[in-house]
Amino acid sequence: MKVKMWGVRGSIASPGPKTVRYGGNTTCIEVRSDDDSLIILDAGTGIFPLAQTLLARLPVTANIFITHTHWDHIQGLPFFVPLYIPGNKVRIHGAYDIVSMQGIQQVMDVQMQYSYFPIREAELKAGIEYETLTVGQPVSIGDATVTPVLMNHPVTDLGYRVESNGKAMFFTGDHEPWLNIYKPEDSEYADYQGMMDLRQAELQAAIGKVDLLVCDSAYTMAEYPPKIGWGHGTFDHAFAMAQQVGAKRLVCTHHEPTRSDDDLEKVFAEALSRHPGLPFEVMLAREGLEIEL
Repeated sequence: MKVKMWGVRGSIASPGPKTVRYGGNTTCIEVRSDDDSLIILDAGTGIFPLAQTLLARLPVTANIFITHTHWDHIQGLPFFVPLYIPGNKVRIHGAYDIVSMQGIQQVMDVQMQYSYFPIREAELKAGIEYETLTVGQPVSIGDATVTPVLMNHPVTDLGYRVESNGKAMFFTGDHEPWLNIYKPEDSEYADYQGMMDLRQAELQAAIGKVDLLVCDSAYTMAEYPPKIGWGHGTFDHAFAMAQQVGAKRLVCTHHEPTRSDDDLEKVFAEALSRHPGLPFEVMLAREGLEIEL
């Protein structure tokens, strides 16, 4: 199984001379299973350069798994060129939205209204299907299995475990560890902490042992307190998750868009200095990074 990063920034694309090394596109990950089945995790702006490479291998059959429908994870979808070419097949997978009470099909309906985009969804020429997922229910894609896992974010957010022939990776999408909303002296603290511990244990079991963990690491520990509840984690949170699930390799992603490459390397080094001797390989996500499992 091969994994390639096409977009690694969070919240908004941030191109420019200060983000050249790690890239300025928002989230998109290409996964190729052993039989070359194409799985795409999220459709941020990074899906556009990915699409250009696919045009040399027509017809395209692609399965796109959306973690959640915040703009930085879907805004590249109307620019996924294979959607416009007859003979291609694209299936878009994602969660049911409890706010709009619609399935994942709304991801294109909303973006491709004439008020926001010059081409109607009806004009797309590829064969397009939508699959609204059930948490914990695996989906078979060629020789791979993709299992959606519920994460913690201000909207329904699915992480994805991808397995192929004994190798596995997990992508958190946007995720913030569950926190106790009570203070230790509050009478509700112990019961609520028990519930948080149960959720964390269930998440660890769902992720399972993985060869690769790609994890939301948007903030430093110093930046995190005023952003509690925004739905993102820190480098330290990512290190802890990798240890908890026994990951062999950790890739930290969803880089803060205001952070230059130099600043990103600096805060990453500072986080690593607090955790000497980590029992796994850890690196920053960057556009073009390829990992073979």
